[in-house]
Amino acid sequence: MEEKKISIKKLKTNYKIEGQGQALLILHGWGGSSNSWQKVGKKLADKGYRVIIPDLPGFGKSQAPFKPWGVEGYVKWLNDVLNKLKIKKIFLLSHSFGGRIAIEFAATYPHKLKKLILCSTPGVKFNPTLRQMIAMEIARVGNLIFKPKIFHPLKNKGRLLFYFILRQRDYLTSNEIMREVFRKVVAKNLTPYLSQIQTPTLIIWGRKDKLVPLRCGKLMAEKIPNSKLEILPNVAHGVHLQDPENLIKIILKFLNSQGNSN
Repeated sequence: MEEKKISIKKLKTNYKIEGQGQALLILHGWGGSSNSWQKVGKKLADKGYRVIIPDLPGFGKSQAPFKPWGVEGYVKWLNDVLNKLKIKKIFLLSHSFGGRIAIEFAATYPHKLKKLILCSTPGVKFNPTLRQMIAMEIARVGNLIFKPKIFHPLKNKGRLLFYFILRQRDYLTSNEIMREVFRKVVAKNLTPYLSQIQTPTLIIWGRKDKLVPLRCGKLMAEKIPNSKLEILPNVAHGVHLQDPENLIKIILKFLNSQGNSN
């Protein structure tokens, strides 16, 4: 894929682009970049889409925000990207953290979306869980080195999230601005936005996802009008890395189905 750069409100934004046809923009997850979606992006471009994969501000080769953003900051940035590239309407494919942005974008700018795809997206809130509290604590202390024995009493799922985030070098080596971004993003409950989404929506989940459990996907499917849930049986959180071929088939079937906006 060709790599390009644009400036959005003095922030340098790196993105990859390939293909001709209707615009399909992909938003990666926390700690990822456009590189992690390049394989999927190229195959979608081969099927007749103009695929655009930006590095979100603070990730990959894109400059971090000058001050901590919440989800709404990334939503405004995405709208500015579309305006800069002179794209009126897109198919929006998102994963994990990128899905948080996509949910609020869909509720805020429904006229700019043709269809929405949410993969393994957090942001809906049940009662506070151990998992969420651990994520917030890790965000708060950021660069401290923890001893595993401190968390010995915690349940397996709590420890799993702790070690997952601890392994993310992009998180641990990020500056204070990005740690504050993480705190803001994790704290926001996106559930109220779900019923506001007017766009045809495909929700994709790995049955073995322990980081963002399947019940979150089921709740999204209940709350988002005109939505459909597809479950990948042998996949965990990284749907695009663990089963890209099936993921691409599901995405293309949805994109090519009746109801495409022109």
